Amino acid sequence: MAIHHGHFPRGFPEFRDEPPTSDLTVDIYSDDNAYFMNSDWKRTPKPSGRNWLGLPISVLQEDITWEMVLGSRGRSGEQWSIWEAVYGPVGEDGYAAPIWDRVTGEIDREVAEYWKENYDLRHILERDWDTLGPKLVGKLRIYIGDMDNWYLNNAVYLMEDFLENTQDPHYGGLVEYGDRYEHCWSGDHKEPLEIQRLTVYQRFFPQFAQHLLRTAPAGADLSSWRY
Repeated sequence: MAIHHGHFPRGFPEFRDEPPTSDLTVDIYSDDNAYFMNSDWKRTPKPSGRNWLGLPISVLQEDITWEMVLGSRGRSGEQWSIWEAVYGPVGEDGYAAPIWDRVTGEIDREVAEYWKENYDLRHILERDWDTLGPKLVGKLRIYIGDMDNWYLNNAVYLMEDFLENTQDPHYGGLVEYGDRYEHCWSGDHKEPLEIQRLTVYQRFFPQFAQHLLRTAPAGADLSSWRY
């Protein structure tokens, strides 16, 4: 929301970054197949989930097969079907166009290009930084565990590489990683996930308040809400 509507919010923390560039363990722009590693000699399945030690708990083809059982034409109501419905165009059959063939794993480059131009956050920022950058200075704060269960930290590495090299203006935000923390880490380096998710408001509202004070327009009420 901050990226698509940069003029509206005063700032956002993001606890899991999901731009389509690195869709878990798949690079939809350069990989040959969604289900298997690129190789001339073997077919190694791509993992889709892991635990905090990095041990795989599922492979991508299993996930898609499960969703196919739950509902045809991308109607499983699960994660992959949801992403296709949100990020992708409408297919010829009136349903969301799949990003790859669900049986073979062959990636649809035309659909991937649509994802890129409309929902790949890193690409959109890079493409439109001249206009988006001034609206987003100081607003982008990304937190993620480096052992995210679904490998979402891979996408954050790409986002961070772009953000840290922005100029005119520099993004002025934050990208922070939690060592061996799993999905939905929210910036607390001491408490487990089941505890820190209960303290998000207590930890981030003071930061929001300071950001409002720094960026408030002239004449804004800076006192009645501080008590």
